[in-house]
Amino acid sequence: MREMTLTAFTHALASKQPAPGGGGASALAGALGAALGAMVGELTLGKPKYAAVEEKMQALTRRAKDLAERLLALADEDAQAFLPLSRAYGIPKDDPGRAEELERCLRLAAQPPLEMVRLCCEAIGLMEGFAAMGSVLAVSDAAAGAALCRGALYGAAVNVKVNTKSMADRACAGQIDGEVDRLTEEYGKRAEKVYADIYGRYC
Repeated sequence: MREMTLTAFTHALASKQPAPGGGGASALAGALGAALGAMVGELTLGKPKYAAVEEKMQALTRRAKDLAERLLALADEDAQAFLPLSRAYGIPKDDPGRAEELERCLRLAAQPPLEMVRLCCEAIGLMEGFAAMGSVLAVSDAAAGAALCRGALYGAAVNVKVNTKSMADRACAGQIDGEVDRLTEEYGKRAEKVYADIYGRYC
């Protein structure tokens, strides 16, 4: 999917085909958010006014670009993980191997959005740095990046939960759900604060 045009991706998303769906859209939103952070970094680097934070900004910018690339890749991985799950749900209920196959596919399907959750949280942490140290000419892009990463975080979280809810191994599901709940609670608030602080300066 990462090779699709935005028009093609949007049309595919709006169709009745099973993928891309919420996971792929969340991955794209997170990638765009991280890329906006990198943009703030690029517009800050090399400016004498920000020489004191040059090294820190270089590190933030590199990492934001890495996160954007990884999140784009996860859009494909999410679709690839969902398709076997959709086939597993189609296995007749009296098939003796259905439960085991379904459990395997549920675990696999939960992994891409779980990684999205983790990476979006990291991106939100970077956005705090971009907002604090970035060029004032681009700080609104840090706010937009934080908002996109927050939306991506919430979208990825619900895509994890829809899989863990059906898992037979409740101990494993509970462990995953606990991590998602904790990260969503903490980083959702942090992203909102970045956005509100910048929004409050200008609006």
